[in-house]
Amino acid sequence: MSYSEGGSDPGGDDRSEEISKYRKFRKVDGATYRKVNQFLRKHTYITAREWAIARLCSDFKTTAGAEMTFIGENLPKLVPFMEEPYSPQAVNQARTAFKRKVRKSGATFFYGAMCGFFTLDELDDILFESSEIARFLLEVEGTSIEIDDEIEIEDRITEIMRRLGDSANVLLKERAERPTPDSQAAKNTMEPEDGE
Repeated sequence: MSYSEGGSDPGGDDRSEEISKYRKFRKVDGATYRKVNQFLRKHTYITAREWAIARLCSDFKTTAGAEMTFIGENLPKLVPFMEEPYSPQAVNQARTAFKRKVRKSGATFFYGAMCGFFTLDELDDILFESSEIARFLLEVEGTSIEIDDEIEIEDRITEIMRRLGDSANVLLKERAERPTPDSQAAKNTMEPEDGE
């Protein structure tokens, strides 16, 4: 029986078999929380707890939401580098922090792309490096994605980036052609008055 969003397990079902079959994060078995956190901080904005809980919320999801109580109570059994159980509220806070950081990272990236700070080649490099890190994290946590799904995701991102690059180029061109108040004032002072 499933329960969600911080509720208790109404049937008191023993889920020890389900817990023991959960094989994610086994590639970092033996690694300390601190070591995993250091690696993530070097390559992403998320912490080890946010990474683990985001994965668990995705894996233990029902139609009513993520199974907060189950995840929190069994956190050290499900994720080798997590040292203690979490309350449902702490699970929810980590999930919310993960979502917020992803949104902020996305906004920062798109701003950098649209303001013309990066060339399209530099943006391609950023996307390539980001996708390599994402693939590595998926591999380490033991998540596999069908090749067709991976290709579809990459195609969608490529299409978005193409449109973003085209839009940014149009905006930058329009901005360059539009006279600024300073340039208009300078032009007016340089034009000869009638009769000169």
